[in-house]
Amino acid sequence: MPVPVTHLASHRAAPWLNRLMGLILLALITACANKPPVPVPAGITQRPLVILISIDGMRPDDLQRGVTPTLSRMAVNGVRAESMIPSFPTKTFPNHYTLVTGLRPDHHGVVDNTMEDAQMPGQRFSLSNAAAVTDRRWWDQAEPVWVTAEQHKVRTATMFWPGAEAAIHGVRPTRYASFDGKVSANARTDTVLSWLDGGNAEGFGFVTLYFDDVDHAGHEQGPGSPMVIEALAKVDRAVGRLLDGLAARKVPANIVVVSDHGMAPVGNTRVLRLDQMAPASSYRVVSSGTFAGLEPTPGQAAVLEQGLLQARDHVECWRKADIPKRFNFGQNARVPSYFCLAEPGWTLATNEQSAQRVKGGAHGYDHQAPDMRATFIASGPAFKNGVVLPPFDNVDVYPLLMQLIGVKPLPSDGRLEPLLPALR
Repeated sequence: MPVPVTHLASHRAAPWLNRLMGLILLALITACANKPPVPVPAGITQRPLVILISIDGMRPDDLQRGVTPTLSRMAVNGVRAESMIPSFPTKTFPNHYTLVTGLRPDHHGVVDNTMEDAQMPGQRFSLSNAAAVTDRRWWDQAEPVWVTAEQHKVRTATMFWPGAEAAIHGVRPTRYASFDGKVSANARTDTVLSWLDGGNAEGFGFVTLYFDDVDHAGHEQGPGSPMVIEALAKVDRAVGRLLDGLAARKVPANIVVVSDHGMAPVGNTRVLRLDQMAPASSYRVVSSGTFAGLEPTPGQAAVLEQGLLQARDHVECWRKADIPKRFNFGQNARVPSYFCLAEPGWTLATNEQSAQRVKGGAHGYDHQAPDMRATFIASGPAFKNGVVLPPFDNVDVYPLLMQLIGVKPLPSDGRLEPLLPALR
């Protein structure tokens, strides 16, 4: 049967049509490639805002005390970990810097709340030393999330995060607040919300918020005490205030709640005195408490070792080079020459007067000790619902944060894999 004329004409025209359509398609692709990008409207970000909240000193079992409805709801409807393993030493500044760098304290250089550096003779770092806290030299061995984010055009804001007051590598967050312990939990929350007015009109991609109420209460009265219960309830209300404020501003957010360490009960009946372990004239104390860092006085190293390194109940002491590998600690130049670690619940005091002042709770012990375990909760559009993660190391929080803000992480000690089951 002959092909109809109409079909024959279409068949013969097809090569011409194909070439014509190809030219049109090429023109469209070229036009799209050369078209300038459409600017993002004010208040609109490409990814949900990431808010990292630290509740200093919050233990995982604090969620079971019946006074944290907001945090408990986030844990049930989002993601929580059975516990998070802090890095050693289990102190505030070292672990806060670990959370935002993915590096162990031995690698990021903030090896204690109190430390010295031979490269900065005559200077001493401590939480209360404002000049040291804002001196970038103490922090420049690593690069926290907000520095890398700012370098990649992701705007950041920090509300009282250790290190954020210094111009680390010459970079500061777009907005930051100098630490003031008198500022209430609600006032801290309201400051963050003020930064997000207009539906996050300033286009922040990463924000931190820090609460120290639970840690202060734990030091004063010990874990699970009435003061801790009150502090937990106060911080929980502040987190609820944040969630309500985000909803009112229509700001979508992935929220990651962490703590830096747990808390163990201590008392003045469980104290070891350093001046009874070795002659006081043989050493200089860099730090003391749950652990002690000591430097020998000139010519007294042998005397110090003879007293310090013998076997004792409730404490172990080492030369810096002999600190057990499992602590991942002792290689950094800022770690003192001799290091003693008390058994959980025990305290290393410098003398009789300091021994009598021991009370309440403390941290700084072995990072694997149950009382030192930290909290992890996360919720938001990036996270699944109702996931409970097995214990993981806190160095893994850093690659998670970088994944959420969409910036390639720097090399670190952390891995994203343990948290992948939590992500959509």
